[in-house]
Amino acid sequence: MKLTVVGGGSTYTPELIDGFARLRDTLPLTELVLVDPAADRLDLVGGLARRIFAKQDHEGKITTTSDLDAGVEGADAVLLQLRVGGQAAREQDETWPLECGCVGQETTGAGGLAKALRTVPVVLDIAERVRRANPDAWIIDFTNPVGIVTRALLQAGHKAVGLCNVAIGFQRKFAGLLGVAPSEVHLDHVGLNHLTWERAVRVGGPEGENVLPRLLAEHGDAIADDLRLPRPVLDRLGVVPSYYLRYFYAHDEVVRELGTKPSRAAEVAAMEKELLEMYGDPALDEKPALLGKRGGAFYSEAAVDLAASLLGGGGSPYQVVNTYNNGTLPFLPDDAVIETQAAVGAHGAAPLPVAPLDPLYAGLVANVTAYEALALEAALRGGRDRVFKALLAHPLVGQYAYADGLTDRLIAHNREHLAWA
Repeated sequence: MKLTVVGGGSTYTPELIDGFARLRDTLPLTELVLVDPAADRLDLVGGLARRIFAKQDHEGKITTTSDLDAGVEGADAVLLQLRVGGQAAREQDETWPLECGCVGQETTGAGGLAKALRTVPVVLDIAERVRRANPDAWIIDFTNPVGIVTRALLQAGHKAVGLCNVAIGFQRKFAGLLGVAPSEVHLDHVGLNHLTWERAVRVGGPEGENVLPRLLAEHGDAIADDLRLPRPVLDRLGVVPSYYLRYFYAHDEVVRELGTKPSRAAEVAAMEKELLEMYGDPALDEKPALLGKRGGAFYSEAAVDLAASLLGGGGSPYQVVNTYNNGTLPFLPDDAVIETQAAVGAHGAAPLPVAPLDPLYAGLVANVTAYEALALEAALRGGRDRVFKALLAHPLVGQYAYADGLTDRLIAHNREHLAWA
């Protein structure tokens, strides 16, 4: 079994390698290819990857290349984890929206739109080259914004499933609080990528007992602290929102905070510099503890589980993924991409039926879905007016003066990545 990671020079990659090594019975790789245009980073990450495999007695072959076409040749699955423009572009995404009084974040709001505009054309080009090399290969997208990117892939006819680590993070957190194995915890996780709520936490599978009320009663303070939301908000909602909902539920508070401290991009850039220095140490043969602060917790377990199921292996039958709505949320178009529990196998991902979504959540989901459709149109066709309309539709923007100012800034900061600009 051959798997290719596009963006293999990422500092995330050793987390992924560690998962592939530990879970080799679930996903028996014979070859892993790391593809990245940054040859210097690729050498460092590739060297550590081989040492991790060797330490854990994994017999799979690890190769590195900057040649995308060679790297995806014969791959059974291709995992995308790229960042167009690197951390420098992320730094911009997180800062210029603040000039208009709007949240600066790399996956939502104006910064998230900028990332989508840079990313969608690049991902579609990669996917087309994968299809030419091997039309049966699955594409697993971990590249943000996952919902928009996955929708672009599916609309172009690619065999694609989107993946995020938010749900598996909640699953592991709740399992620890309950004292049960993570595999025993089934989430009623529904919404859009980075816009989801845990409406139930069931032990023993989809039909198990809902223990969310007990979790909130006994551990509500700890859960609220993790989300950086007041405990009474959770008590009144009776659900656990994704931590990304803080950008919506406490927007002005977040904007004030972001204006008083270094950006997350600056923190990550410094962390990446230190990680790459560590990766160059020939004595290092395991992922360093610092990587846990980089983000992407449990990403490797989620990726292994999904790839194993798609390739007919031993993955879990139900997983939280990003895929077509297809009537699951009846107030959305069928071709909207939602994030929810799905039955996953060689056929792909089919969302499980969900209970009707409360209007409090359905309204926001419908609003952001409309924005995502406009954002994808702007990414595919370009043009200032399309960017403006997408921003005007976003609930974190929503005013024409903000949308105008943000459009000008977005184009100015991303001109080198936008062919139409």
